[in-house]
Amino acid sequence: MNSSNTELEYCATRVWVSGRIVFIELTDGRQIGFPAARFKLLCNANDEQIKQVTLRANGTALRWEELDEDISVSGIVQGYFQLPLPLAA
Repeated sequence: MNSSNTELEYCATRVWVSGRIVFIELTDGRQIGFPAARFKLLCNANDEQIKQVTLRANGTALRWEELDEDISVSGIVQGYFQLPLPLAA
């Protein structure tokens, strides 16, 4: 039996922000959203800074130039976040 430890690399076709939620659309059509509060730099950013996100590396990464922040699309899909979900008020 041959086993492999290859990780899937997910790609996004677009990214957008609504409120303080960042959304991505994957090449397979799925849409995933996550609160900006799940990442240290985004948590402290203002709303305008969060909106300044772009896709990079052929859709495999999100980039916030002003914040010098990069987040992999694969990490988002796999649920790798820096911070826990914020408590509901």
